[in-house]
Amino acid sequence: MNNTLIANFQAELPALQAIPAELAKKPLMPVKQYIFEAECLYQWCQSDRVALAAAGLDLSLIDALLTRCDALREAGSRWNIDRFSREDAQKAWEEQSPAAYALRDKLVRDMRFVFRKDEALLARVVAIADGNGHVDMLQDLNDLATLGRGHLAALATVGVTETLLDQAAAMADELTTLLAQAAGERKEGNSARLLRDQAYTHLKAAVDEIRDHGQYVFWDNPVRRDGYFSDYVRSANARNLAKRAAQKDAAPEEMSAGA
Repeated sequence: MNNTLIANFQAELPALQAIPAELAKKPLMPVKQYIFEAECLYQWCQSDRVALAAAGLDLSLIDALLTRCDALREAGSRWNIDRFSREDAQKAWEEQSPAAYALRDKLVRDMRFVFRKDEALLARVVAIADGNGHVDMLQDLNDLATLGRGHLAALATVGVTETLLDQAAAMADELTTLLAQAAGERKEGNSARLLRDQAYTHLKAAVDEIRDHGQYVFWDNPVRRDGYFSDYVRSANARNLAKRAAQKDAAPEEMSAGA
C-alpha cells in the first residue's frame, strides 16, 4: 500500500466532502489522463512561480497539486472497485433471478390449487402473490416458504417438499443481498462516485486557476503559454475540427451524387 497516497487522500478528504453534491463535476476525460496532465502542470509551472504570483496566483495552489492528484487517484480507485463490484452483482442477479421468479410462480400455483377449498388459506396465497417487482418477488418467496411449512402434508400431494420450501427461503435471502449490492448506486446515492467527482472538482479548481494565470501571463510567449493548455482537450478539438471539415467537404459530393 502506498502510505503517502493514503495520507494525502485522508488529508484532502474534509475538503472533498465539503464540496456540495450539486457542485461536484463529472470528469470530461479519463481520470488517469487528467491526473497525468495535472502532474505535468506542476512540473511546468515551477520556473514560472514568480511571474504567476505577480499576476495574483495563490502559490499554495501549485504546492497542493500533487496532494490533490493523490486524492483523486485514490478516490478514482475506490469508485472503480465499487463500480465493478456492482456490475458483477448485477450480472449474477440477471443469471439467478429468473429461477427465483419461476419458483415463486410455481409455489403460488401449487398453493392456490392445494388450498382452493380453504378460503382463509387461499386468501393468504392471493395476498402474498399480489404486487410486482423484484423486492416483492423476493418477499413472496420467503412468505410462501413460511406458509408452506405449516401445511407440508397437504402440499406433499403436489410434490412441494420441505426441502423445496427451504430452497425458496434461502434463495430469497441470498438474492436480497445480491439485489441490494447490484442496486447500491441508487440505494446509497452512489457515494463512491460522488467522492470521485468531488476529488476531481477539487483538483480541477487548482488546475484551472493555474492555467488561467499561465495563459494570461504568457499571452505573448507561445512556448511557455502552451504548457498551460490541456493536451487532451487540444487533441480532441483538433479531431472535431478535422471531422467537421471532412463532413463539409463530403456534403457537395453527396448532393451531386443524388442530383
